[in-house]
Amino acid sequence: WYRELSPLIIGGVFYFKKVLTIWEAAMAKKNEEFVAHIAKRADDFPQWYTDVVLKTDMADYSDVKGCMVIKPYGYGVWELIQSEMDRRFKETGHKNAYFPLLIPESLLMKEAEHVEGFAPEVAWVTQGGKETLTERLAIRPTSETIIGSMYSKWIQSYRDLPMLLNQWCNVMRWEKSTRPFLRTSEFLWQEGHTVHATAEEAEEETVKMLHVYQEFAENVLAIPVSIGQKSENEKFAGAKHTYTMEAMMQDGKALQMGTSHNLGQNFAKSYDITFLDKDGVLKYGYTPSWGTSTRMIGGLIMVHGDDRGLVLPPKVAPVQIMILPIAQHKEGVLEKAKELFAELKAAGLRVELDDRENQSAGWKFNECEMKGIPLRVEIGPKDIEKGSVVLVRRDNFEKTFAPMENLAKTVSDLLADIHAYLLGQARQRRDARITTATDFETFKQGVQKGFVRAMWCGDTECEAEIKQKTGATSRCMPFGEEQERLSDCCVHCGKKADKLMYFAKAY
Repeated sequence: WYRELSPLIIGGVFYFKKVLTIWEAAMAKKNEEFVAHIAKRADDFPQWYTDVVLKTDMADYSDVKGCMVIKPYGYGVWELIQSEMDRRFKETGHKNAYFPLLIPESLLMKEAEHVEGFAPEVAWVTQGGKETLTERLAIRPTSETIIGSMYSKWIQSYRDLPMLLNQWCNVMRWEKSTRPFLRTSEFLWQEGHTVHATAEEAEEETVKMLHVYQEFAENVLAIPVSIGQKSENEKFAGAKHTYTMEAMMQDGKALQMGTSHNLGQNFAKSYDITFLDKDGVLKYGYTPSWGTSTRMIGGLIMVHGDDRGLVLPPKVAPVQIMILPIAQHKEGVLEKAKELFAELKAAGLRVELDDRENQSAGWKFNECEMKGIPLRVEIGPKDIEKGSVVLVRRDNFEKTFAPMENLAKTVSDLLADIHAYLLGQARQRRDARITTATDFETFKQGVQKGFVRAMWCGDTECEAEIKQKTGATSRCMPFGEEQERLSDCCVHCGKKADKLMYFAKAY
């Protein structure tokens, strides 16, 4: 009987393998078609970025030139960024306030260096209703001036210090080109403005807030960053010196993710921010400012995304877990899915249940991947029989089976692991693209792939020539590496150098 059945068995196995191969090819083609409208990163990184932003419903272009519309999914990421950062600001003693959008021209002009730095980007209101204004009003490019004028009224004595305020708002900086989240005329941000009695306290505040940004970037956004001081040429207009947080995108370019400025007494003197000190002497205050913006979302996309779309770190994912019932028309499947949904939601997790009947399971899988949802929970009839679910990670596509019991803890642990994995991968990619250069030929080659560490003389003309020859700008003099000396000479001009600088092409 075995000899008689063997041909049938062999034929059946062959037929099954053929059907399986055809099915796998069809699914692969379907997957490719689903993301065919997203450019490949290796082919066209800027187009890939734009495609991801638009196709995942993060944002859209508006009818207002240079401005974007942040759609609910993108704004959900911003809300989570706000929440996480705001908690950190309050823990360091800062309170939120709100200041006017419009700034009188005479007020803006009081700090000449600041005005000169922002002049090309300022948008002006010249008419109100049918009336031509007697004085132009600037739409705030930043708020040092308007806040400084109020501080001069509010601060009288050393007892009023330190004054630690922050505001969440929008700003306007006229842009010639638009790229959602990265470069738009109007964008959302936070700006902290504080006043201190001494130069030492102001410096401590400036550096402390940069470290707050760094901790946030790594522990919330899963983005490794380099922090340090900007060059004189790259510092904020009107600042004594500027500190920055720089991240590397997957194409090797740098993105400034946040800055903190020690303004010294420049703005205090311009806006008469004075206080009566303990010794009875009237003194000027010291004013730091610090800010981050929706540009962080652009960095988030470019650091973690892949050819399937977004890859969102769990702490800023509007949807951390998507539950997908398989064969939901079968008895008990949808009911169990809803039960798991309620359990995970009660545990404080951001979870959704996709019970749409007009889309196939495969289509839903692809949509979850494109939108970067960190974890997918699949449950079907066989899973219910086994008392388990299928868990699929977005970061590495790893699929595991987990018992339904204590599912909330299981997925919470998995989300923490996803964050750690994303941070580790991003750090590996960044470190692999950092070049240490002691000669200009190595410098030029390194700039083509990422960051370059090199000694620099500190001369602004030399800095400008480096940019002209390579397209790279100075990014920061990194903290923790100040004492390291790669050589005694500037990598470009050969003059004596004592500054270790990171250079890169940048967004």
